[in-house]
Amino acid sequence: MQVCRRSRPSAPLLLSLAIAASSVGVAASPAAREHDTSSRAASVQRELPVAKPALDRSGKKRIGTASIYHRRFVGRKMADGTRMDAHDDNAASKTLPLGTRARVTNLKTRQSATVTIQDRGPYVKGRIVDLSPGTAEEIGIAPKDGLAEVEVKPIELPPPERDAKN
Repeated sequence: MQVCRRSRPSAPLLLSLAIAASSVGVAASPAAREHDTSSRAASVQRELPVAKPALDRSGKKRIGTASIYHRRFVGRKMADGTRMDAHDDNAASKTLPLGTRARVTNLKTRQSATVTIQDRGPYVKGRIVDLSPGTAEEIGIAPKDGLAEVEVKPIELPPPERDAKN
């Protein structure tokens, strides 16, 4: 059996490949991307920007789920530039300004601890704070569970000029 080999694919073949590639969301070439005006490509571009949560300086308490920082974050730099220490009182919040001191109370055990917001997160829907393993243990969150319902009450907010870094 003889195999026919061409040095270049034909124009109709290239066109059909480009059409097939664009139908699954893959542009065949940079030129094809420039001329792609389909509504699908335009809608994907509009969905990319994600709104950053606004900082909350109200001082209001909030109730939600707390989680424990994973071990892999120990020693890594946090949003404020310090390194994460598993035994320190550090915590992460998406909405409280960096440097905020807050009291975190486990609603089941009623144990509480004071933390400093030094990082951003958690990035899981429904969670309001990530706690260092030491703080989580202090308020009665078992490492095997990893989650608990808590109340977070800001005690001391940093000066507003620091918010520019947040």
